[in-house]
Amino acid sequence: MLTAIAAIAVFCLLILSHEFGHFIVAKWSGVYVEDFSLGMGPKLLQWQGKETTYTLRPFPIGGWCKMRGEDEDSDDPRAFNNAKIWKRILTVFAGPLMNFVIAIVLFIIIFMMLGTASSENVAGKIQPGQPAEAAGMQAGDRILSVNGIEIATWEQIGPAVNSLPPGSELSVLVERDGQQLILSITPVFNEEYQLWMLGIEAERLRQNLFTAIALGCKQSIWFVKELILALISMFTGQAPVDVAGPVGIVTIIGDSARYGLQSLLLLTAYLSINLGLLNLFPLPALDGSRIIFLAIEGLRGRPIDRRKEGMVHFVGLMALMALMTYNDILRLIAS
Repeated sequence: MLTAIAAIAVFCLLILSHEFGHFIVAKWSGVYVEDFSLGMGPKLLQWQGKETTYTLRPFPIGGWCKMRGEDEDSDDPRAFNNAKIWKRILTVFAGPLMNFVIAIVLFIIIFMMLGTASSENVAGKIQPGQPAEAAGMQAGDRILSVNGIEIATWEQIGPAVNSLPPGSELSVLVERDGQQLILSITPVFNEEYQLWMLGIEAERLRQNLFTAIALGCKQSIWFVKELILALISMFTGQAPVDVAGPVGIVTIIGDSARYGLQSLLLLTAYLSINLGLLNLFPLPALDGSRIIFLAIEGLRGRPIDRRKEGMVHFVGLMALMALMTYNDILRLIAS
């Protein structure tokens, strides 16, 4: 149930933000938007606005912002095909752009409400049922040394614990209320991270709005760089092609939701950046491809045959769906 709720919420946010980007710029450009839909399949709810029909559909794996003259020629002066080239390019670009904006907003929420990990050598949260709790460590304890290895920052704790013989009992010197105490702790091995751990978390420091904005932009830029490097590795054959479809993404969301709200928000932000960046690639059926076609139209002074362009996008969409479905099937078989 948790996986289903989390997956629906994440998919709806990603799709709604992307299509809203197209929608708001199309409206600003004076383009006639005929239908704005969230979800796929038969209509569940429908509301007729002044000129746009808003629909809600049951399967949150897609959506659209249908503009008059987007896929066909129209004589309507407000049709998409009759808008200036730069306005059409901006309208198409606005979808991926909104995904980046939503990611930054999510990072800001995380940094302001949940905070960022402190580099201080102070235990913030003691995980229940873990070695540190059993040894009597308390939140706020300052860790001074591990088996004689001096600790000055949080980042030094992990290497100190894992530099000693596996599973050996550690002598941890802590400072509490001005007094020094020695705690005997036997770490446990974490299979996921392949590390020996005490079961403590760093203190979290809530950021103000301006710091959170700066950190949100910095985090988004970092992830864009990492994603581009990963894609380059896949295209050059240095890493296997790994494109998750709806089933694979639902599984990832479910795993993330079980780790808590912060983990789910971080994943949603990363997925939003992923969606925005991938949509800018000049691949058929993606926004990047549509921008390329519009740029060519601007240079030629006349549009490419819409039937040919439509066929390119259709074939590209089918190929992308086939690749994602294939990877989902491989994941299910492997699990």
